[in-house]
Amino acid sequence: MKHYIEITLIENSDINLFSLWSKVFQQIHLGLVEIQDDQGGVPIGISFPEYVTGQKFSILGDKLRLFAIDEMTLARFDVAKWLARLSDYVHWTGIRPVPEKITAYAFFQREQPKTSKERLARRYAKRHHIDYDSAYQRYSEMPHKSIATPFIRLKSLSGNQEFCLWIKKSTATESTGTTFSSYGLSAVSTVPDF
Repeated sequence: MKHYIEITLIENSDINLFSLWSKVFQQIHLGLVEIQDDQGGVPIGISFPEYVTGQKFSILGDKLRLFAIDEMTLARFDVAKWLARLSDYVHWTGIRPVPEKITAYAFFQREQPKTSKERLARRYAKRHHIDYDSAYQRYSEMPHKSIATPFIRLKSLSGNQEFCLWIKKSTATESTGTTFSSYGLSAVSTVPDF
């Protein structure tokens, strides 16, 4: 990954940072879907340079970076097109070269924790063709589980359901891979971490 664009979310009295992340990331996702290849791979990876991990919770910060091998890929993505309706709430830079001496890399990948009794029961009922109440009994005694991983709340445009996109960061010592999901995430491809 040799080039990047940095996007900064600007919180104000109209909209809080959490809601703004939902709107911005929904637009970024739509743009990435448009440039995916036949296998669903995307040549743009994302990072959260202000990502902080804590014991009880973690945060994404207010910055997002889009990385690509070349300038042309980022130009083709056209961040201004996707974020135009949010221009009062975000600022994005032009395409910049990644600093030459990068010593750290990171994986930003989707995590799907099993936290909600309701979600687990719905899924179990669907898979085993039983009613929801019977499936819920299976999980009713499950203790509440707190997850420290930060997330962005999104809406599925195909199913019109809201869901949490949990984003886990792990570090790496070298660059690997160049293909990402339609969320810009990957468990096997890294992005520069600076």
